Amino acid sequence: MLQIVLGHFVKSVSLLGSTGTIGVNTLDVIARHSQSFRVFALSAHSNVERLVQQCELFRPRFAVLCDAQKIEACQALFRAKGLDTELLFGDDGLQKIAADPNVDTVMAAIVGAAGLKPTLAAARAGKRVLLANKEALVMSGNLMMDAVREHHAELLPIDSEHNAVFQTLPADREKGLVRSGVKKIILTASGGPFRTVDPADLERVTPAQAIKHPNWIMGRKISVDSATMMNKGLEMIEACWLFDATPNRVEILIHPESIVHSMVSYADGSVLAQMSNPDMRTPIAYGLGYPVRIDAGVSDLDLAKIGRLNFEALKPDQFPCVRLAYDAMARGGTATAILNAANEVAVDAFLRETLSFRAIASAIEFAMKEIEPLPVRELDDVLRADEAARAVVGDWIAARGREKIHMPIGVGK
Repeated sequence: MLQIVLGHFVKSVSLLGSTGTIGVNTLDVIARHSQSFRVFALSAHSNVERLVQQCELFRPRFAVLCDAQKIEACQALFRAKGLDTELLFGDDGLQKIAADPNVDTVMAAIVGAAGLKPTLAAARAGKRVLLANKEALVMSGNLMMDAVREHHAELLPIDSEHNAVFQTLPADREKGLVRSGVKKIILTASGGPFRTVDPADLERVTPAQAIKHPNWIMGRKISVDSATMMNKGLEMIEACWLFDATPNRVEILIHPESIVHSMVSYADGSVLAQMSNPDMRTPIAYGLGYPVRIDAGVSDLDLAKIGRLNFEALKPDQFPCVRLAYDAMARGGTATAILNAANEVAVDAFLRETLSFRAIASAIEFAMKEIEPLPVRELDDVLRADEAARAVVGDWIAARGREKIHMPIGVGK
């Protein structure tokens, strides 16, 4: 609900996933513009201490906790701190704060499939949705985009790559990329921590090495996705839905410095790029303030100091997850939901050190061969595919047994 303070509109924001990296950075930007934004609701999966700290600072109307095992501890902390924030729980709580009539903007920053339902609820409630959750479009692209159009919601991408594309596409993009003179979208990728590592050496990568991204500070799951380059595969799928592009019009290009966040190539030979320091507050501020640009607290880009920018072609043999993502998009229907669920289970097993790094792609490929994709007509179609893929990959991992992971000397350093 837009409030007016001394003639100034104040936007009310629900933040899905407030304790993660995107959530923390969003609150940092909001704090810099307290006269323009107020926090209506916050949510966390299990980080009770950080959620309580955020509630003390921003005094939201609601807070949601999703981890059922920590409900009592959270309630006790809320009472001890004397917080007047109303505490809600689980999926129902998330969907309530996403669709509440008093909310103007929803930051969708819950990692993984767990963010699908509340993000869809926000779209169906006609909100401005700041999409930092790849999986919502990867799993149910047609459902999400239909909801945005039908309910007159506003979908603004927050992933740095898609935000960059959004900024460099033409104003008449709605009439179609080809008619707007766009030849292709170029998503840049840092290449992660193993860009220069021989593929044969990736078998023994440890979780500690995989989550050590060279440029970005991110959560564990998305850091592993960056190391396998599955994040680029998911971003390709997301770009197709966001910008009504076919996969052959989305190219992935290695750019180790993470300064050029993406580019758009035009029919006249022009290539427009969006550049900034690798700081998620830049796309977050763009989404919060759009169409007005607001201060993000990010240092100015000093190209003279950087000196040079490098670009490399993607090596498919080194990053098989990218090929799997293109295959899933080509197959259509629930194939992308199967891809996403299989990846989530495999990455979790890797982080628990029960699956090797290279076996992540093998697990995903197995699920895609075992499960026939079906058309997506409703949300249940997506959820059934998600459940089936998780079961198949879980059984496949269990059958392999625990894998020992030891890193060869010199790799990843």
